[in-house]
Amino acid sequence: MFDIGFWELTIIGVVALLVIGPERLPRVARTAGLWVGRARRFVGTVKADIDRELAADELKKTLAKQAGTEGLYDIVEDTRQTLAGVKDSVAETTAMVDELQGTVVDPEPAAEAKAITQKSNDASG
Repeated sequence: MFDIGFWELTIIGVVALLVIGPERLPRVARTAGLWVGRARRFVGTVKADIDRELAADELKKTLAKQAGTEGLYDIVEDTRQTLAGVKDSVAETTAMVDELQGTVVDPEPAAEAKAITQKSNDASG
């Protein structure tokens, strides 16, 4: 906090010894020490309060930011609904293809047509 070196403390001690006197100096030093201790505790308490307030502010900002991302949840839900629709379309298309594959043209008439075409080619050639 303050940049007080050895020589500054020595000068303060000598002046205090001259002004207060050797009989009252220990009692004054003890009282000054108590006041310094109280001041340090007070400063520590204030710092802790400020840190708690800053942490609470950061938490409020984070919560507000997360509350603002509800649009993201809407986008995800819309995407899920779209994918469900696509799945249904694919299922319907697959069912239609399976149904069409079940109604394939009978291979016998095609074989007869091929045989007739072959006979006509043999006759002409």
